[in-house]
Amino acid sequence: MQEAADKADALIAQTFSSVKPSLEWTHDASDSGTCTDAPELGDVTRRAAVMTQVSEEQRGALLGFIERNWKKSGYKITKVNSDKEFPAIFADAGDGVLKMGLTVGYKGQFFLDVQTACVEKSKVAQPTASGKGTDYSGKKVPTPNVHSDFWSSSK
Repeated sequence: MQEAADKADALIAQTFSSVKPSLEWTHDASDSGTCTDAPELGDVTRRAAVMTQVSEEQRGALLGFIERNWKKSGYKITKVNSDKEFPAIFADAGDGVLKMGLTVGYKGQFFLDVQTACVEKSKVAQPTASGKGTDYSGKKVPTPNVHSDFWSSSK
């Protein structure tokens, strides 16, 4: 499970580090559990939240950028939700281990969830690599609070 969690952490970091201009983001609550059909196996979900304020006008640009980046990385887009208020994209890493979803939530906050497949159980540490910006580990992640001349722009 730790190896799968490390892959999920790397995917989150790679996804956000590819965005230009850069975004501020933080790890959100992570969890691990037992797989229902195979109690000897477990899965891990890693979560991250974007702290940069992304205007309604820029949300499509950010979703499109990440979707293109995922495709370029060889990930398969499995679903696109084009809801005007809460759009989302979902993908499969194609390695049989990772599935991810980028969703827009309250106040336009972007969330990236990466879930592992059922793998051999082991202890799982919290992410060791830090996000970019304020670290909210162990705290409630607030709504986006970082202004960007580009991403926050309504032009």
